[in-house]
Amino acid sequence: MSKPYYEENGITIYHGDCREILPTLPKVDLVLTDPPYGILSKGSAHIRRFNKNIGRGDVHWDIAPSKATLQALMVVGRKAMIWGGNNFDLGPTFGWLIWDKQNDGLNFGECEYCWTNMKFAPRIHRERCINIDNAREHPTQKPKNLMIRCIQMDVDLPSTILDPFMGSGTTLRAAKDLGRKAIGIEIEEKYCEIAAKRLSQEVFDFK
Repeated sequence: MSKPYYEENGITIYHGDCREILPTLPKVDLVLTDPPYGILSKGSAHIRRFNKNIGRGDVHWDIAPSKATLQALMVVGRKAMIWGGNNFDLGPTFGWLIWDKQNDGLNFGECEYCWTNMKFAPRIHRERCINIDNAREHPTQKPKNLMIRCIQMDVDLPSTILDPFMGSGTTLRAAKDLGRKAIGIEIEEKYCEIAAKRLSQEVFDFK
């Protein structure tokens, strides 16, 4: 197994290709992730403006995973929540979570869909696209409160969460705040560093 890039208090980050690291991991309770699905190939100008390094090697975050990679995610997790799942052939499901971004829809889509293999009536999470909790440090970064809700929707209370397309680490940060163990995998080292810094910030209880 690859040496962890970061490891502390039950949270582990691996820097590398999830296709190589996934087979070495133990079974987890919940796979919660936001895979890329070729935004740049659709000519998304606002994403290109966000990341000035695009075109100089920083494009791995936008390479859509193969069907085999998506199947590997299902194998390693007892349950799965896949953002952008409507863009992949994951099969029918009872449980959809919809994120209403509450924006004008001019530059970004007004909502995103999360495919799950759970059984619940469709749910909507309403929160502005850019969360004041953290400035966006990744082109497709999700709000932390959204990822917290995802974790809490698993009624079996997952103890270990895996995000194989970790980005800037929002899933891991949410898991830490909830006192859960988590594993993140990210192919771009600069995002591993951003995630590690976010995780180094302690959670204070002011009650």
